[in-house]
Amino acid sequence: MSGNASARLCDMTVHELQGMLARGQVSSREITCDVLARMDEVEASIGAYVTIDREESLRSADAADAAIARARRDGDLGSVGELAGIPVALKDNVCTHGMRTTCCSKMLENFIPPYDATVAERLRAAGAVIVGKTNMDEFAMGSTTETSIFHVTRNPWDPGRVPGGSSGGCAAAVAAGEAAAAIGSDTGGSIRQPASFCGVVGMKPTYGRVSRYGVVAFSSSLDTIGPVTRDVHDCAIMLNAIAGRDERDSTSAPDAVPDYSEYVDRGVRGLRIGMPKEFFGPGMSDGVRSVVERAVRALESAGARIVEVSIPLVEHALAVYYLVATAEASSNMARLDGIRYGYRPEGRADVDVADLMSLSRGQSFGMEVKRRIMLGTFVLSSGNFDSFYGRALRSRRLLKEEVERALTECDCLASPTAPTVAFRFDEEPDDPLAMYLQDIYTTLANLAGVPAISVPCGFANEMPVGLQIMGRMFDEGTLIQVGRAVELGSGIGGRRPVVGGCAK
Repeated sequence: MSGNASARLCDMTVHELQGMLARGQVSSREITCDVLARMDEVEASIGAYVTIDREESLRSADAADAAIARARRDGDLGSVGELAGIPVALKDNVCTHGMRTTCCSKMLENFIPPYDATVAERLRAAGAVIVGKTNMDEFAMGSTTETSIFHVTRNPWDPGRVPGGSSGGCAAAVAAGEAAAAIGSDTGGSIRQPASFCGVVGMKPTYGRVSRYGVVAFSSSLDTIGPVTRDVHDCAIMLNAIAGRDERDSTSAPDAVPDYSEYVDRGVRGLRIGMPKEFFGPGMSDGVRSVVERAVRALESAGARIVEVSIPLVEHALAVYYLVATAEASSNMARLDGIRYGYRPEGRADVDVADLMSLSRGQSFGMEVKRRIMLGTFVLSSGNFDSFYGRALRSRRLLKEEVERALTECDCLASPTAPTVAFRFDEEPDDPLAMYLQDIYTTLANLAGVPAISVPCGFANEMPVGLQIMGRMFDEGTLIQVGRAVELGSGIGGRRPVVGGCAK
């Protein structure tokens, strides 16, 4: 799409739109109106959003236009925010002042936060136009964006297929041209897997790089906030806007934040890219394997050195993840009781507080959330705490050490993002465990706290395939370097789905 003057504004990248706004070739109102028009055209078939704020979006766009006009008049375009006038979407677990934040659950169906999450605050400060909140698996627990109480989201490349999850609404919106970029959350792959399925870029930064303040918690030691974009350059721009220390988040890291845009054109010559041999065994579809291996060869042709590494304990990562994540989910969900806020059944003055809490939670939580709460409660129970949760934490430490050891032998690790392309709704396994295996390549980065990015690298069966790059803690810059090389080597830059009759 880059450089295509005939492209619609809603299909352009953030950096293309930035240039046009700076040169006065287009206004933020025009961009925002085109994004809203695309929503009108395709939302019925995609279902990426649960809340769209048209009036506030246009007010924000007009404010951005006024700020850009003043800056141009004063000869100081550097005074406006980096995202001034750019329409972005937020996953519906990110609190937004005055705009409902539901986590796509009946429990919070009518919750309107009295404050902004830090990421929302920083996007507004950068001048972004927040157009709405995207669909997600309920409380971010899922891999298909089907457990939302509102509706399912469909993959823009094939509406008969899932978009991935739990940030499926974010990935679908960006892929379909319903937002220039989006912010999602990633606990075990919830940004990267839908990015892979929908053919967009998704990054999970280092744990602590981006503040979690105001983002509804699923698993507090695993949750990470990151961007979903059309290309790697846009990913760098979005990360610039949201990264950095936040005093309101005790887990927020104080490490200095570089300008990630400076890494986009550095290339990969001389970099060592590790291939964990355990990630290339059985379980990966032949189509995905072929595309990923071709992408790795392209990196080698671009000057990178490919080395084999080993992470023997990775076979335990999925089990460790689901013990830690469900235990922390059980604890975090305890605050949602229908007493202080959240869903409460009407007309039940005859019950005591304990029964009211039980009714509220029983009627408002979906089956997947209940399953994970029950698993986590079992894991944390007095007779099981040490043998399950305690052992999982010790195993997590060993896994982290193995990842760090592997990264002493190379600059980053490459693998598929998901073992398959997006599957059809009618192909889904009934067994929840089989669905959890979709996270087999992604959970390791969350357990180790390291950054990881998914970049489109080709197509299998006419569906996108993502290459995952994991790096050292706080070294997102190297991921951007390698991700950009993947884009250049794949030869698919700018390819977009055709959805709702809109050819892109």
